Parts: sequence; C-alpha cells; structure tokens
Amino acid sequence: MPTVDVSGLRMYYEPHGDGPPVVLILGLGGAVAEFGVLIDALAQHHRVLAFDNRGVGGTGRPDTPYTIEMMADDTIGLMSAVGFDRAHVIGISMGGRIALALTLRRPEMVDRLVLVSTGARVIRNVRRRFVMGVLSRIMPGRGPNSQPRSAFQRQLAASGGWHGTDRLPEISVPTVILHGRQDRIAQYELAEELRDGIPGAKLVTFRGGHMFLMMGERQRFLDEVTAFLAG
Repeated sequence: MPTVDVSGLRMYYEPHGDGPPVVLILGLGGAVAEFGVLIDALAQHHRVLAFDNRGVGGTGRPDTPYTIEMMADDTIGLMSAVGFDRAHVIGISMGGRIALALTLRRPEMVDRLVLVSTGARVIRNVRRRFVMGVLSRIMPGRGPNSQPRSAFQRQLAASGGWHGTDRLPEISVPTVILHGRQDRIAQYELAEELRDGIPGAKLVTFRGGHMFLMMGERQRFLDEVTAFLAG
C-alpha cells in the first residue's frame, strides 16, 4: 500500500496511467477504492495521482480539527513528494473547495482546473442538513475504507467552514465547472457563482444530481474533462 509522510501525516495514494499529470481530489468521505472506474477511465489518457484525504481510507486520521486550507497543504505536500511539480487538478464536491484553496495558494502548481459538483461556499438549508445528517449516520464505518464518525464530522466541518467567493477573481488558470442541474447538495447557483467569479471560466451543465459523474452521465463527463485537459 503506497504511503508517504507529509508533515507528519501518513497519506495513502495511488498512481495510475501515463501522460499529462492529473491530481484527483475526492469529496466528503470519499476513498480511492470507491472511485476505481473513474480513475481507470482518466488514466487512459493521463498520469493520475489519486489519494485519500486526511480522515478517510488509508490516510491518517488526526484527532484535531480539519480545515480546507489544511487539506490543500496536504495535497501540495503529496504532489511535491511524488514529483508532481505541476498538474491538472480535478476537485469533486469538498475536493473542489480543496482544489480552489490549492490554486489560490500555489497557482504555479496548477495547469488546468476542473471543478465538479462544488462551490466556493456552502448553502445551508433544510434539505442539505437532512442529507448531511443521513450521511453522517450511514457513511462512517462502511466498507474496507471505513471512516470514524469523528473524522467524517471533521471533514464536514472543514467543508462547510470554507468561504472563498471573494477570492475567485484571483484565479487565473483555465477553469471548467461541471455541475448537475438537479444537485441538491451543492446547489446549481454555486456553479454559476464560480463561473461568474473566475475569469474566463466555462460552465458545463448536466441533467443529474450531485454524483452525476458516477451515474448515467459518466461518459459525457469523461469526454468533457478529456477535451478540456487537452486544451
């Protein structure tokens, strides 16, 4: 199991494929083992670095509060440790906020930015609270990459506590936003905020919800990502 020490945090990662480098940053509670189909598809054209964020899977689970900036620094440290000096970055859901924070912190490390089912902030409403409450009960402890409930809650707090809307105009790397019209976790207006805030950003809309990329629209998602990364 490949791991590397990043500032005292043991990080689990998997390298896949050959070609232009791509860093894949997963969302809340997401582990590499659950995204094999997506990773394999991306690896047909790219050298993909996939990893478990702090608090889940094979990566360490520190008993301290987490922040998005902290997880961005984890990603930067991992990229440096495995020789990814510059790469395309794909961020999904919470991973999109990590990708935004990484790009704001170290823009020279990001070639092109792909933001999926995400936003620069979280809109708190009754439906989201209900969904997050359900997830906090059913996601921790599942499968071979089980996550302690405390670590899930730390990721959730980090994701909900980051607000980067005011800094979006600072992002200068080519950016595409891929978002489902029916997303009830990251509402569609958040994708529109990203498009309007990031200079030159393009918004591509899908029919489905938060995880459209793993459902019936996966191939279209992959086609859009491949075309954008090819420039």
